[in-house]
Amino acid sequence: MKTIVRIAASVALSAAIALPAMAIHPKNSCLKRNSVRFLKSDTAAMVASQVMAYQRVTGGWPKNIDMCRPHTQEELDKVMADKSRTDDSTTDNNATVLQMKFLAKMYQATGRQEYRDAFVRAVEYLLSGQYPEGGWPQFWPDPRGYQVHVTYNDHAMVNTMSILRDISAGTGPYTDMIDKETALRIDKAFAKGIEWILADQIRDKEGRLTVWCQQHDRHTHAPAMARSYELPSYCSSESVGIIRLLMSLPEPDARVRRAVHSAMAWLDAHKIEGFSYKSVMIDGQSERVLVPDPTAEPLWARFYDLENAEPFVSDRDGVPVRDVMQIGRERRNGYGWYNRSVAEVYPAYLEWAARYPAE
Repeated sequence: MKTIVRIAASVALSAAIALPAMAIHPKNSCLKRNSVRFLKSDTAAMVASQVMAYQRVTGGWPKNIDMCRPHTQEELDKVMADKSRTDDSTTDNNATVLQMKFLAKMYQATGRQEYRDAFVRAVEYLLSGQYPEGGWPQFWPDPRGYQVHVTYNDHAMVNTMSILRDISAGTGPYTDMIDKETALRIDKAFAKGIEWILADQIRDKEGRLTVWCQQHDRHTHAPAMARSYELPSYCSSESVGIIRLLMSLPEPDARVRRAVHSAMAWLDAHKIEGFSYKSVMIDGQSERVLVPDPTAEPLWARFYDLENAEPFVSDRDGVPVRDVMQIGRERRNGYGWYNRSVAEVYPAYLEWAARYPAE
């Protein structure tokens, strides 16, 4: 606990148990604006029209598309031609969740029924994606390859569950957006999702609870592989999102409390001290590497191997190695191999732990 307190002291104290900020298309920031003046503007109406155009017949949206930029008629014709696609609806990179919140704000500001109707179709899309066992993938209804796995990567499942919970509660822009029957369906789906999360928590060779992988097999709960450089492993940043979600439960039972305390204990035991992760010049080129730094705050590897819980990185060949300089420049500099997301959750965890101490 002394280590936890020391790390917490280095982070701004906050009582909020909020989910990590998610990556969105850099030009989709207008979808996050909250001012009523903007939401009632012609610009917002234009954006909302484009957002609804991109909504697939599934009820969901594709990712990484700038929906704020005014489109030409030719572009909109192409968007409408793609409306029947069923293979690119996703919650990855905050897709669908971002558009849903924007449409809810537009409805609250304008009262236009078309926004609410599109929102309700999206709610049905989220509910339709839950596997009977309880988890959610990142793409549906027609996923490909590793997309079938239950996905925590980029907080996809956590974001899905969080917005569903808020919709059911009718908080924020979600007031009067759904009927009571849909709220009950959401509550059941959310509870089943929590059960799945608890069952996914990885146990080490001694049978002790640890953290989670970026994705898990939809049937067996086993850590699963995604992209070639995303191997089955203990994962730090995705586990932080799950911990935040579990800590947000109003009355955590013994299993939830055990899951949170075990995960935080594991993360505390596997922090990396004495190094900074930053860009430095090597042979005239900027490289993102670990640099010895005795003054640095603790950080965590994104991946730890399942055998010895040691940090590793990997190139697109899928071969795990210990040093980022052992992989090519493209993956070395194009992926976040180390992070401080765990440190950011310590203040909230300390307050939560004071209310729900470990057994």
